Amino acid sequence: MSDLRELYQQVIIDHSKKPRNFRKLEDANRTAEGHNPLCGDEITVYLLFRDDVIQGIGFQGSGCAISKASASMMTDSVKGKTRNEAEHLFEKFHQLVIGEGDKAGDPGDLGKLAVFSGVSEFPVRVKCATLPWHTLRAALEGRGETVSTE
Repeated sequence: MSDLRELYQQVIIDHSKKPRNFRKLEDANRTAEGHNPLCGDEITVYLLFRDDVIQGIGFQGSGCAISKASASMMTDSVKGKTRNEAEHLFEKFHQLVIGEGDKAGDPGDLGKLAVFSGVSEFPVRVKCATLPWHTLRAALEGRGETVSTE
């Protein structure tokens, strides 16, 4: 079990130090900003959203390792997905990080996102892990206000 936990930590650290899709998407047609006042995380999500499909995605911002890794892995996971598929993935991810993984079904369905299963042991970190996802949701909905985890 400790080997698995160490592997999960390594994946999170890797995505935090070398985040994937960490860029402003120049042809984005939807954006949203998110803020976690408790931890100081700030993120902007950029989407190229056409025909109900996330055709391109990027993010910029600063924050703790959990929020950056979550944003990095989220962008990899939702690119090419429909809005409904992205929403469904967010619901499963959210259940996992709040400790209701049994409701999320098979953790393997989340792919690499399953590395965040340990976040449920640290409730204060749930907001860090879910901030990028809430910001993604706001971008998909075209809302103009800043998303806050408070």
